Amino acid sequence: MSSSSQVVADCLFCKIGAGLIPVKPLYEDERVMAFADIHPQAPTHVLFIPKTHYANGGEAPAELLGHLLHAAAAFGKAQLAGGYRIVMNTGEHGGQTVDHLHLHVLGGRHMAWPPG
Repeated sequence: MSSSSQVVADCLFCKIGAGLIPVKPLYEDERVMAFADIHPQAPTHVLFIPKTHYANGGEAPAELLGHLLHAAAAFGKAQLAGGYRIVMNTGEHGGQTVDHLHLHVLGGRHMAWPPG
């Protein structure tokens, strides 16, 4: 996809990014938006998505990945003084459940290692 105005018909995150499914944005710019995860795994669990569809990080251009990561890290730094974790799941074995590139920002509790 070359334009953020295009929506993949069956993609939940495309619909959210295009404003077709309303969410309370916690961060938004011309290319990226963030909102609370509906199944939080930590006291703070925010999803960062590009408004343009890419199935996963392996398909996205490096510049977009950098922009997405920078936005997520800036949010974590501003909102989660005790630290945070940024996660990108890719593919079935990686735990990806929505086929649209997204980052999870988790915080508000101690994060164990390994993650699981």
